[in-house]
Amino acid sequence: MKKKLFIVSIAFLISICGFGQQSRETSLLDSNWRFINEEVEGGEKPALNANGWEIVRVPHDWAISHDFDMNLDNQEVQVVNDGEASAKLRTGRTGALPFVGVGWYRKVLPISASDQDKRVFIEFDGAMSLVKVFLNGVFIGEQPYGYTSFSIELTEYLRFGQENILAVRLENKPEASRWYTGAGIYRNVRLVKTSPVRIAHWGTYITTPVITDKRAEVSVRTEIDGMGVAGSEIKLVTDIFSPQGEKVGTVSSTKKGEENGLFDQTLKIKAPQLWSIESPARYRAVSQLFVGNELKDEYVTVFGIRSLRFDKDKGFFLNGNHVKLQGVCMHHDLGPLGAAVNYRATERQMEILKEMGVNSIRTAHNPPSPELLQICDSIGLVVMVEAFDEWKHGGNKNGYGKYFDEWAEKDLTAMIRRDRNHPSVIMWSIGNELHEQRMEAGKEIAQFLADISRKLDPTRPTTAAFNQYLPAIENGLSDAIDVVGFNYKPHAYKRIHAEYPHYVLLGTETASTVSSRGEYKFPVVENKGPWYPDYQLSSYDLEYPFWASTPDTEFEMQDDCEFVLGEYVWTGFDYLGEPTPYNEGTPARSSYFGIVDLAGLKKDRFYLYQSKWSNEPVLHLLPHWNWSDKLGQNVPVFCYTNYPKAELFVNGVSAGIRQKDKSNKYTRYRLMWKDVIYQPGEIKVVAYDENNMAVAEQVIKTAGEPYSVKLTADREVIKAGGKDLSFVTVEVHDKDGNLCPRSDYFLFFKVSGAGKLKAVCNGNSIDHTSFSSNYMRAFNGKIVAVIESGENSGEISLMVSGGKLIGDEIKIETEN
Repeated sequence: MKKKLFIVSIAFLISICGFGQQSRETSLLDSNWRFINEEVEGGEKPALNANGWEIVRVPHDWAISHDFDMNLDNQEVQVVNDGEASAKLRTGRTGALPFVGVGWYRKVLPISASDQDKRVFIEFDGAMSLVKVFLNGVFIGEQPYGYTSFSIELTEYLRFGQENILAVRLENKPEASRWYTGAGIYRNVRLVKTSPVRIAHWGTYITTPVITDKRAEVSVRTEIDGMGVAGSEIKLVTDIFSPQGEKVGTVSSTKKGEENGLFDQTLKIKAPQLWSIESPARYRAVSQLFVGNELKDEYVTVFGIRSLRFDKDKGFFLNGNHVKLQGVCMHHDLGPLGAAVNYRATERQMEILKEMGVNSIRTAHNPPSPELLQICDSIGLVVMVEAFDEWKHGGNKNGYGKYFDEWAEKDLTAMIRRDRNHPSVIMWSIGNELHEQRMEAGKEIAQFLADISRKLDPTRPTTAAFNQYLPAIENGLSDAIDVVGFNYKPHAYKRIHAEYPHYVLLGTETASTVSSRGEYKFPVVENKGPWYPDYQLSSYDLEYPFWASTPDTEFEMQDDCEFVLGEYVWTGFDYLGEPTPYNEGTPARSSYFGIVDLAGLKKDRFYLYQSKWSNEPVLHLLPHWNWSDKLGQNVPVFCYTNYPKAELFVNGVSAGIRQKDKSNKYTRYRLMWKDVIYQPGEIKVVAYDENNMAVAEQVIKTAGEPYSVKLTADREVIKAGGKDLSFVTVEVHDKDGNLCPRSDYFLFFKVSGAGKLKAVCNGNSIDHTSFSSNYMRAFNGKIVAVIESGENSGEISLMVSGGKLIGDEIKIETEN
């Protein structure tokens, strides 16, 4: 299949059910679940006494609050170095937390006698993993893949007017993943009650085949479930409301009850407001289903109108405007909160990334939470949604390959039906770094999955991430998809474009630079395959594994290759598991790849990307200036900036002006003073504009001894209800208020009032203090405390102290 130009115009939506209608009632099943982390014979039986089980709130990750143990889920992996293969025992690969095992959840469902004329469904956004669902002791459904959302009808198994017990068994097997998956019912669960005839689960699909400045043609396909029981005329009324809440279109269609359940409707909207990265305008479609004159269901869909174009020579266009994809890959965990979905924690991640200049997210390597896509819709981030990390021939002993034949089509279908209506979603990825790249049969599987995607959603291109790019081409996998994605192949872009000019090319995974926040290693040189006895890595941002590169390497190729759509950096945030390069026999339990650390604190690399990707002024100096062990020795100074030139002063003496040039990839994107001799005091960088006028400066001073604690909350007012969060950054300062950049002071956290301490995290990949502890060492002067609201409004107090430091207190208000 030739890929000349992939053009799409579409409206996208989030289906939101349950707005207080008599006909449809949606309840979030979040509280009063009983849970036990062990196998229980007869755990599904209604008569089982579960009073001794823990009471938990869903979403729930059963492993995240436990202690780290480097003996957990160690995996033997074949590693190839210099052409030689050898078996290595990977420690910390899946986060060193006890997610492997069996867990049971039980809950009494809110069902009354008045519900007996309704249909009742349970909806899971995701549960990890090998889910088996029971109602009143009867097995009613299963879902092996922990990332897939699914719905099960309960109606025929319910006892109306009696107690109804839902039981859910989950099991995580060892050697099933390459990263921390989390464990348990880690995404939201809903109970949905409807009339016998209803709008189907994920039953709306909206496209816009025509978009001009003056009008948009909106096509709405709605699937009705239960047409055969209606017995009379069925009417579907669809109203569309503008971002300002004004009704801008309406259409009504009727069918006989015995006809098929698909309604195709078309509306025209005048002067449409387009969804874009800068202005993510969203409309609402309200679908009302009538049998005769009686309202039976109402379904609200939030959507955006915009056009996509993928050009083999010119790149990606959104609404006709060229956009270079400045993307990052993101695993699904939320750092110290684990896999349990939290809206605010997800929103914070996306806000930090957008501040950096990110305009796109790749959901590596699985379907994301609905919350992530809702947030991307609302703040203006485009998304590549990815389905699988492996197909039939996976690298994990108990991975998805065991279920692929039976479940791949079902899981891909669920992903696309759920997410095809989000304005943020622009591509479907059918897989990542697949073993089938090297197999002739790989093309057949790729074609099978791509065909499913195109059938369900012909408006978006399919893609896949190939790290073995030559076999992927030779075996035909690249010809099965629309956008050809390469992992870590910047130097191949030009050659591939010349040899295969019909390919639309994308850097699906790039860089994989590694660093530890606030750590700097000497000498300062580009370092392929770094390893240090302290298990940390340098924030001079020159270190990477053997397959990877520095950010500058990819920057250069992206700038010089207009035809490449853009890149997705590995990764936006650090994540639990995969602690490369410290994979074997080390205390490392989380990654070093992130541009932002596990606690959500920015590494220096954040500012390098921001200086390249953001339109906001950036001036960032590194390293810190506390080097008593390097007195009189060379300490290079780097500046990440988007100003044209800057001057460095060391203790008031100019070290010279630097400006970017194209003589090499590093001088092209960084300002560097490589011959600075360390003396305590201060370094200052002054930025100049095109007219040589000083316009900005930054000063870093040598800090004195640790003296006090400073607390700063990202939000000092949060919502009551037990779900909202405030992230408090804790810093160790000297007497003059300077950050102590090498402090590892032991700190204690005390929370009182209308909330609780949810987690603490310092971003140190080798710290084994539990995230649920009320104490932890600072890592290079910083740590983050996560405060969760209580059910009721009031005031939360956080006090942090340690040793002889002067402690600090902060107040956080919770409101209804």
